[in-house]
Amino acid sequence: MHTGNREEALGVNLTPIIKKRILTLDDLRGRSLAVDANNYLYQFLSLIRTKDGTPLKDLRGNITSHLAGLMFRSTRLIHDFDMKLIFVFDGHPPKLKKKEIKRRREQREKALREWRIALQEHDYKKAFSKAVMTSRLTQSMIEDAKKLLRLLGIPYVQAPSEAEAQAAYMAMQGDVWAASSKDYDCVLFGSPNLVRFLTIYGREYLPSKGMTRPIKPELINLQEFLSHYKITRPQLVDLAILVGTDFNKGIKGVGPKTALKLIKEYGRIEDLPRKFQLDTLEYVEVRKIYLTPETTSNYNLKLGPLCEEELYCFLCDQRGFNRKRVELAARRMKQVCRKGEQIGLERWF
Repeated sequence: MHTGNREEALGVNLTPIIKKRILTLDDLRGRSLAVDANNYLYQFLSLIRTKDGTPLKDLRGNITSHLAGLMFRSTRLIHDFDMKLIFVFDGHPPKLKKKEIKRRREQREKALREWRIALQEHDYKKAFSKAVMTSRLTQSMIEDAKKLLRLLGIPYVQAPSEAEAQAAYMAMQGDVWAASSKDYDCVLFGSPNLVRFLTIYGREYLPSKGMTRPIKPELINLQEFLSHYKITRPQLVDLAILVGTDFNKGIKGVGPKTALKLIKEYGRIEDLPRKFQLDTLEYVEVRKIYLTPETTSNYNLKLGPLCEEELYCFLCDQRGFNRKRVELAARRMKQVCRKGEQIGLERWF
């Protein structure tokens, strides 16, 4: 299940103009994907909670919701669907993202206050809907996730800046077939393919409505998208800037359809009528973030060894996981490793 929580559903809104193809998980069988790890973990933090919205915790109070989701979903996708997943973690955010980070923090604090009030009123449905908007991914939680991936043998990459930019770079280099994130930013960063909603159960939770809706994996091919509208990637970036991104506010009243019309008519932001002008320094900097992002070529895509005893120690002894459930994940990865040895690890990735 996914969540519609804005905390993890960031990036520019391109939904009204996006061109996509609906997939099944079988369509993704054997594909290699660079997964936006922070985006992925927020989904589990938001939804793997008790009835009143409290996240899962071990006896020491450490949150474990993200570890449970990460282990069970990733090992199943790798084992059952032969996918090659490489997780990409966010690095330092660009300076222009500070306002968005501040806005998210304020939104989270507001939701936290409303969650506490709902609990006092014993309104558990409302409490859950507010709780999913309070998720916060701390550095220690990220380190726990990296440790879990290492013990499972699943590769991960530390991005120098935006994870979406790094995932897009890996796809552009041909090291993976697609980037995977709920955000559309990956296509702005140049990923040839973007897979959204990499989910097993196919439901998305909408906190504002307190309900779920069915979802299926989506594929967005950048070249098909650009060709359909007869625009270039730099023009798509300008379109996004007009709408508003994580790095700039955009123009009030200008949505994706209006922005597309303006860019097709005038070509670029500089040539727009005066009433649509933006701060020059800001839009030039946002363009740089998308068109020449900070990325690294220092990564390893190979499946690593399963550290089974360390895995049990970490999850069962330290984090209070049920041993049988951890054994299931370990068994999946052992079978994947054996298969990899049979076909040769070089071919596997």
